[in-house]
Amino acid sequence: MPCLNISTNVNLDGVNTSAILSEASSQVAKIIGKPESYVMIVLKGSVPIAFGGTEQPAAYGELVSVGGLSGDVNKKLSSAIATILESKLSVPKSRFFLKFFDSKGSHFGWNGSTF
Repeated sequence: MPCLNISTNVNLDGVNTSAILSEASSQVAKIIGKPESYVMIVLKGSVPIAFGGTEQPAAYGELVSVGGLSGDVNKKLSSAIATILESKLSVPKSRFFLKFFDSKGSHFGWNGSTF
């Protein structure tokens, strides 16, 4: 179950968040090679963030997946999500960090069980 959690200091009022969620979900599923039905995207706006000493638009993300991650996959994911944030929220690619966690299935609860 890939879960991408993104926090940004950009105010999301008036932003088409559905387009961001949809595009991010599609890209995560495609790049990791997991069914999109298992992908979760969380987007939080107006989070106080300072990056490089300024509060200009920035974002931080964490992606947790049970398998499917590697150096090459992580590069592709980082690029794809940075492109979405830049085009939809005007967060420059240079002001976005994405942290990856490759987790064991037993560390995820779902539907009353674990993966």
